[in-house]
Amino acid sequence: MISEKKSVKKEDSIYIVPDGSLISYFSNKVKTSGGINLAQGIPGFSPPAELLQSLSDIAVNPGIHQYAPGTGNHKLAGLIRQHYGADICGPDNLLIVQGATEAITLLYIYLRTQNTGIFSVMAFNPVYETYNNLPAIFGDKFVSQNYNADNSIDFELLENNIEDHEVKLLFMNSPGNPFGRVFSKEEIQAIIRLSEKYGFSIIFDAVYRDFYFGEKPYIPYYPESDQVFYVNSFSKKLSITGWRIGYLICSEKHMKRLRSVHDYTGLCVASVLQEAVANYLEKSAFGKEYSESVKARLIKAYQAYKPELESLGFEVPDSNGGYFIWAKLPTGFDNDFRFAVDLYDIK
Repeated sequence: MISEKKSVKKEDSIYIVPDGSLISYFSNKVKTSGGINLAQGIPGFSPPAELLQSLSDIAVNPGIHQYAPGTGNHKLAGLIRQHYGADICGPDNLLIVQGATEAITLLYIYLRTQNTGIFSVMAFNPVYETYNNLPAIFGDKFVSQNYNADNSIDFELLENNIEDHEVKLLFMNSPGNPFGRVFSKEEIQAIIRLSEKYGFSIIFDAVYRDFYFGEKPYIPYYPESDQVFYVNSFSKKLSITGWRIGYLICSEKHMKRLRSVHDYTGLCVASVLQEAVANYLEKSAFGKEYSESVKARLIKAYQAYKPELESLGFEVPDSNGGYFIWAKLPTGFDNDFRFAVDLYDIK
């Protein structure tokens, strides 16, 4: 028996949750009709002027408009390796890809093929939407775990979830997205010990690593464990989200196979954009001054907006970094999608 579809009033149709990414849904509304984009991590300020000049200078070079090396622009790769140090990032540990999203997807495809049987995936709430939607695309199980009331981790519950659900992959980001929580060194090392005990991999998403509000975050790399895969990009660091230049670092034994998968999926990153970024990073101490200025602006904005939101009835937990303010809706609002639509559409 087929159930009859419920009719929807015309005025209520705007409250039907769309298929696909809600970040893209609300971002596209702004791009189409104007407004302020609160959904997507798009900087409200320009990239470094020197970087834009570098792009302008390079674009007229006729030899730069063909395929870049599949593993990445040699100059850019060399600067990344120099930045992290040879013990972390040697020639066989790095792959430049089309943004952190491609890095995560590439790793997902690869790790899934390396495991037989159930491939369950886990992350901490609130979850960045790529982490739970990739498993949905592949028909894999996704498990999430809330932090404690004080935002600490219940490690007994974590281990039970990992064991009970046969978790094969754990996503972590620090500072987090959308909640800017920073994992401590002790927490990260405890999770790595669990990964070695139960054999699951860790994708460590460090896109916001430069934008911390207090103590510098602890970041794990593959020398600490073969199970750790490090992901980063220049999208937020240099305010170039549209350029799509990311990279991943992992052990040699994984990288050889990852590069092979990348050859048939992403192939390479835009040659002109890689060269422009490489030239800028070479002259700017890896963009340190610019990223420090962005961090200062984010701290100032967070310190201004948090108390204002709280005065309006929002519950805002303390954040330690990132681009976003994670807030619970005021009393009386129980539908987040309806609230977001009304915030944008109702004049």
